[in-house]
Amino acid sequence: MRPVTDAHSPLALAQGLIRCPSVTPQEGGALAYLAEILAAAGFTVERPVFSEPGTPDIENLYARLGEGPCLLFAGHTDVVPPGDASAWRHEPFEGVIEGGELFGRGAVDMKGGIACMLAAVLAFLGRRGPDFGGAIAFLITGDEEGPAVNGTVKLLDWARARGELFAHCLLGEPTNPDALGEMIKIGRRGSLTANLTVHGVQGHVAYPHRAENPIPGLLRLAQGLLAEPLDAGTAHFDASNLEFTTMDVGNPATNVIPAEARATFNIRFNDLWTPETLAAELERRLAAAAGNAVRYSLDVRPTNSVAFLTQPDAFVEQVADAIEAETGRRPALSTTGGTSDARFIKDACPVIEFGLVGRTMHQVDERVAIADLDRLAAIVGRVLDAYFPEDAATQRQA
Repeated sequence: MRPVTDAHSPLALAQGLIRCPSVTPQEGGALAYLAEILAAAGFTVERPVFSEPGTPDIENLYARLGEGPCLLFAGHTDVVPPGDASAWRHEPFEGVIEGGELFGRGAVDMKGGIACMLAAVLAFLGRRGPDFGGAIAFLITGDEEGPAVNGTVKLLDWARARGELFAHCLLGEPTNPDALGEMIKIGRRGSLTANLTVHGVQGHVAYPHRAENPIPGLLRLAQGLLAEPLDAGTAHFDASNLEFTTMDVGNPATNVIPAEARATFNIRFNDLWTPETLAAELERRLAAAAGNAVRYSLDVRPTNSVAFLTQPDAFVEQVADAIEAETGRRPALSTTGGTSDARFIKDACPVIEFGLVGRTMHQVDERVAIADLDRLAAIVGRVLDAYFPEDAATQRQA
């Protein structure tokens, strides 16, 4: 194992990753960069590629070192497009430092987080060596910002088929709204999207008795879906919410009653629901609102995003203690926000998310405070020391 150098600082590693233009689905050199560093540190590194008809092939990375209880670090090196590069203060893939901040696409989401985890692991191995009484693994995908079909979900299946087991996982997504140390994600809400179509009969507006206007029916059904809250929330989750995202009849004529009216809605749901029970509730509400007066069809899209909760345990406490020690903040245990690859990892082991401040993610001039990179690496270092205590390692070796 090579000694840790300045090239392995959180800042240097983050710059190296940002300089790889890994816009989904392109690997852009980011996984190759990680593979070289991890292999030099003694990890066994593999780069499986997964495919699915109708989706791009995706390169992934899996690396493991050690024997025994395995702490998994997970994340993604793919990033969203930078948009108009001329709108950026600095080129989005140059990793420029200005005013104590590192600029670049992925600085926050989530190349910066990966850099901090990697820097902490390299420093930990430099202190303790390879016989630290357990195992460390990295599971990194290039498909989180894309369809999420050929990434983490298949990489976990691939690892499971090889007999790989994990005790806990830390996913480095940006979880803090405004300041490092504010929030750990211990779960996520599910996401379900559905298309609602109300069927009518096209006709001339001057002869409404010869037509059947679907628009009032769509409004009636929408009101039926929204009339009552889905739930009041739970101890760890906000109330589920249904939001209409589009309503359309596709009718350019002002003197024609349309044949159909369509709407799309999305529900972010808590752990009181599954996609199946939620779909049944939607059908119940629609049937009650429609009665015998509205003809409709509902298409509930398949989803792999289900609500889950990682029960607070000793690992959560270790991470919270490490955060508080470095930042002075006791993080809130939250389930807010959108979806992440944690929804797949939770089937392999308990997973929590903690990363950088997400205020500029996906924005022009995405950037991270260099001080936050150092603090996050220090937090992960404390987690490693608590997870693999030296006295336990000595006892196992004896």
